[in-house]
Amino acid sequence: MRNWPDDVLAYGGDYNPEQWPREVWEEDIALMKQAGVSFVSLGIFSWSWLEPTKGEYDFAWLDEIMGMLAEAGIAVDLATATASPPPWLTTAYPEILPVTIDGTTLYPGSRQSWCPSSPIFRDAARALVTQLAQRYHQHPALAMWHVSNEYACHNLPCYCDTCAAAFRVWLERRYGSLDRLNHAWGTAFWSQRYTDFEQILPPRTTPTFHNPTQVLDFKRFGSDTLLQHFIGEKEILADLSPGVPVTTNFMSMTGFRHLDYHQWAPHQDIVSTDHYLVNTLGHPGPELAFQGDVTRGLAGGAPWLLMEHSTSAVNWQPVNPAKALGQTIRDSLTHVAHGADTIGFFQWRQSRAGAEKWHSALVPHAGADSARFREVARLGEIAAALGEVKGSRVEASVAILYDFQAQWAWSGPAMPSADVDYPEIAQLTHRLLRERGITCDVIHPSAELSAYAVVIVPTLYLVTDDDAASIRAAAERGAQVLVTYVSGLVDENDHVRLGGYPGAFTDFLGVRVEEFNPLLPGDSLALSRGTGARWSEFATATDAEVLISYAGGPVAGSPALTCRRVGSGAAWYAGTRFDDDTWRSVLGEVIDAAGVEPAAYVPAGVEAVRRRSGERSWLFLLNHGAGEVRVAVDGYDLVSAASVDSEIVLPPGGCAAIREG
Repeated sequence: MRNWPDDVLAYGGDYNPEQWPREVWEEDIALMKQAGVSFVSLGIFSWSWLEPTKGEYDFAWLDEIMGMLAEAGIAVDLATATASPPPWLTTAYPEILPVTIDGTTLYPGSRQSWCPSSPIFRDAARALVTQLAQRYHQHPALAMWHVSNEYACHNLPCYCDTCAAAFRVWLERRYGSLDRLNHAWGTAFWSQRYTDFEQILPPRTTPTFHNPTQVLDFKRFGSDTLLQHFIGEKEILADLSPGVPVTTNFMSMTGFRHLDYHQWAPHQDIVSTDHYLVNTLGHPGPELAFQGDVTRGLAGGAPWLLMEHSTSAVNWQPVNPAKALGQTIRDSLTHVAHGADTIGFFQWRQSRAGAEKWHSALVPHAGADSARFREVARLGEIAAALGEVKGSRVEASVAILYDFQAQWAWSGPAMPSADVDYPEIAQLTHRLLRERGITCDVIHPSAELSAYAVVIVPTLYLVTDDDAASIRAAAERGAQVLVTYVSGLVDENDHVRLGGYPGAFTDFLGVRVEEFNPLLPGDSLALSRGTGARWSEFATATDAEVLISYAGGPVAGSPALTCRRVGSGAAWYAGTRFDDDTWRSVLGEVIDAAGVEPAAYVPAGVEAVRRRSGERSWLFLLNHGAGEVRVAVDGYDLVSAASVDSEIVLPPGGCAAIREG
């Protein structure tokens, strides 16, 4: 066993030698050394190579490549290879295949063709993990275990009969009795009262709207079920390969909403994630930064591993443009600025066949004699130079609260507006604060809030009593707490909090809303300052100062922004989706009231984030603009390996990591 690279930021990615003839492997190792690669993730989709038939294993090829990597000094993040079953398993046991909401079976031929509740799949997977752990625990290349891959990317939710039976068991454990379940699900509505657990099904295709709490619980069940898969494999590794850290790669991307990573993160020895830019998002760069902060929040503020991103184009969007030269470095350092201590890619060598042959890689189809590989090698040099940053933490005095279960609940059936998407305001807020140079932690509502001068609560539709009390306590201690519309409306069972909205926060905010007035797509309302869209409310300020009110439309005169003193802090309420300029101004007022300063004063288009370890600090500067910029700063730039006296010049797309002091 070897340590994870500790004198550099670990740099590498997925390696699939089984896709290539043996003579390519030596070239791979030589190019890895040339590029500064210090780790690879190995064997992620190799089950059919490791166990070509049931119970018969072939480790010769893996032994050989593990030996070659050990000799080259490259650490291995060894996968359990259980992400996708081999053809012999799905042929022998077709009942393990997942089923869609309308009853369609998802057949083999791609990946993740297994039902999350299948005991047959679980047993086969654990048998393979046992073999791997026993064989490779003492191997000198092994530095980490990588369980499965991107859980729930393709096979959740599954609505098969096996999942139906497992769902009933999960519900019995959660509620203990049918009376409690019927109350939680509100089954008095539409004659849905259950008198036997055997009557309960997954929320399959129905004539009209599903029961919202049934849908919410089925999402919880799916996340919990796959978490048990992970824990089951991890327990084998802990028993047979003690001392080797274990992780699985999350998917911190806006469109992925299947797992509650806040419940998964405590079971990781180190949090790791995959992130890919989505071209259809209006602000893919800021989304990258936001998801980096989400991942850091999952890690409890500790550094995390970027297991996968892309050197250039991906293969799974309708159109897949290449990254500009230099963007690979800038994207990578953006992740590092937001807390990553490892820079990983999918994959090492671009495939010549298969569904991902057009997905970019560290070694492109053009080979090492290419501009992209030269950029890859340059990034390897930078990763080595940034080794001193490893273990440091990102500084942030602003928290944005973010909850996957609130997102699930708000995306349920028959809601007030499909035009309000849960992450929108969280990401907009993060983007506008990022423009101002303010770094944010993105954390769960149950996290400790005492260290934050500002706490922002965007569209937190579902909230527990305890979390609502913690948010109030933050204001009482002195924080500026900003709550937006669609917050505090329901409890953990998705039951409406009666007595006026925003429910859990009504008294705290000093605002009472009697009725919502969601706006149609494209509509807006005039305000006393700016405009509002998406949402409006018939509201009254019962114990708060009105700062902005509606100037027209059916809710004219109602408050749109209020502020109330609470303890030594304040509670702000935003009742509409302000236009960007107005929201930028509102956020500025809240930040100024808290006395929060930016990480650095930088020109427009430059992102500034500070990481700190004890008395040492590093200021990351990332020029996302199209022009050259100058930033006032002193120190030593690890990227250019040059001292900086009073000012640094960043070219378009340029990056710096300044050791301060």
